[in-house]
Order: sequence, then structure tokens, then C-alpha cells
Amino acid sequence: MALVLVTGGSGFIGHHLVEALRARGQRVRVLDVRVPSAANADVEHVHGSVLDCAAVDAAIAGCDQVYHLAGLPGMWVANKQDFHEVNCRGTEIVLAAAMKRGVSRFLHCSTESILFPYSDLKGVPAEEALQPAEAMPGAYTRSKSLAEHHAAKAAEAGFPLVIGTPTMPIGAADQHLTPPTAMLWYFLQKKVQPHLNFLVNLVDVRDVAMGLVLTMERGRLGQRYILGGDCVPLGDILRMMSAMSGRRQFPVVVPGKIAELSAIMLEYIADHITRRPPNGTAEGVRIALAASDLSIGKARTELGYSPRPIEPVLRETITHLLARNGQQPSGALKHHALSSRAS
Repeated sequence: MALVLVTGGSGFIGHHLVEALRARGQRVRVLDVRVPSAANADVEHVHGSVLDCAAVDAAIAGCDQVYHLAGLPGMWVANKQDFHEVNCRGTEIVLAAAMKRGVSRFLHCSTESILFPYSDLKGVPAEEALQPAEAMPGAYTRSKSLAEHHAAKAAEAGFPLVIGTPTMPIGAADQHLTPPTAMLWYFLQKKVQPHLNFLVNLVDVRDVAMGLVLTMERGRLGQRYILGGDCVPLGDILRMMSAMSGRRQFPVVVPGKIAELSAIMLEYIADHITRRPPNGTAEGVRIALAASDLSIGKARTELGYSPRPIEPVLRETITHLLARNGQQPSGALKHHALSSRAS
């Protein structure tokens, strides 16, 4: 069986991807700067950064396929250049090493955030377009856009590459609280929930992992496949969370311009005073304001991708968030959690 490399394999999506590959009998090697939360004897772990050319080349040696997931997520870091270094330059380094080593297939993992209509698409569906990096609303999305431009250029030159684009994955095993889970936890703690009522496309992380495998196995070279789930207004998600957790909460819709101005102030304080992540960023608000319902029809038709309904995994995520913070689920959520364990 051929050896498969997963960069970022110790992350939230990466962990589930490694498990999905193992379930299919694949030999897996992981390149990551983080130690895995649960090591498997049959998975080879290489400690290293995608910015280390020698480490990347050594990790790809002997591999037939590469899943490139390593990246810097989130909307804020103290040094904004870090987004470009990890997400863009890191992708360039991994691509160059994979091309030199002659891997048979390469999957680049992107993000839905760079597909929203920030500029005039001239009638082209957002999920098919690749907008210029200059149109992106901030440092994170610019870095991810540039990375996908590099991937698309490699595919145009004949490199066997496909692109998998997850939306907002959630699940019970998110130990480090990736941005979607962190957003849910933030609102779960609030009695009054001021928010932008934008479209949120939540998806079970296990479905994303299987979607990436299907994209690698069945995707047409050079094509992008969106791996999403249910697209629901955030206000509806908040009401579902309140009902599931048994907490009396009050969602309050905030106008976009006010949300953006507030985020600019919070980000300024974080950048120049606290040097700690703010509760919101201008880029995050701009992404929310542009969010649209991206179609997963192509992934369904060409890959056989079939995500499950989001409500069960939303319940699992809430139960996990409450438990990790020493809180007990109540009411229907507690009954559901106990029933799930019994079955």
C-alpha cells in the first residue's frame, strides 16, 4: 500500500482525515509542528514545519500522495505576516517538494472564506471563481487566496492536483477550539447574544475528512470541491443551541456597519495594547457580510459526497464544550447525550 503524507495531520480536520485513511488501510505519515493528542503506532509522525524545506522534502520522500492541510487558521495573530508565511509560503514549499519528488496526486485544502463575492464575479458562480488576492477582506483570506492561486497555477502546468474546500467543520473532538467551535463556545457563554445574522455553513468534521478522501480519489484534476453541510442563518443556530443546552438566551441582531466598527476597535486594542486575540475582527465581519450559500452539488454528483444533518453533531459539540469546561448538559441535551452513549 502506497504511503500518504498529511501535513497538519495533528489538527482538527487532519486528525479525522488520518483516521479515515487508516480505516481504508492506508499507510500514513504526518508532518506537523504539534504532537498528536492521541498517537497511533501505525502512523508515522514527523515533527516539523512546512516552512522548513529540508523537513518537508524528507517527509514527502517515499510518499505517493500528499494531503496539504497545514495552515494558520483564525482571524488574528500578533504578527500579520505569519499568515502569509505559513499559509502562502508554506504551500509554495510543500508544492515545490511534491513536484520535485513526483508524487502521483496532491490535494490542497483551502477555505470557503476566499470564495465569497468580494469583487464582481461577472455572472460566474462564487464556487467556481478564483478571485484576485487583492479583493480579499484581510490578511488571513489574502494568504489563503494566494495559496490557492499557487495551487491552481501548478495544476494548470500539469501537476496532478485537486482542491478540497471545507466550510465550517465542528465536532466533539476539537481540543484546541478551531474558529467555528470557538464561535459556538463564545455564544454559548452569553445570555445576551449580539450577532450578525449571516449564513453559516456548518458541517460534521468527519464528513469533511471523508470528503477530502473522496476528492483525492475521485476528483477531476485542477478542480475545486466544496465540502459543506447545512447552510443556516446564525440566529437560527443560536436558537438551536439555546434549546439544546437548556439555557435561556437572547439573540440580538447587530447592523453590519456597527459590527465592523466595533471589530475595528477591538482589533486595534488587541494589536497595540493587550496583544491577545479580540472577540471579533474587521476581517471576520467582512467575511460574514459577504457570506453566501455555496453549492456542494458538484461534490455530491462527482464524488458521492453525502454529509449528514448538522443537528446531531451540533448537539455533540455543545455537550463536549460544556463538559470540557466543567459544566453539565441539561434537559433534552443531557438525555440525548446519555442515549447516544447507550447506543
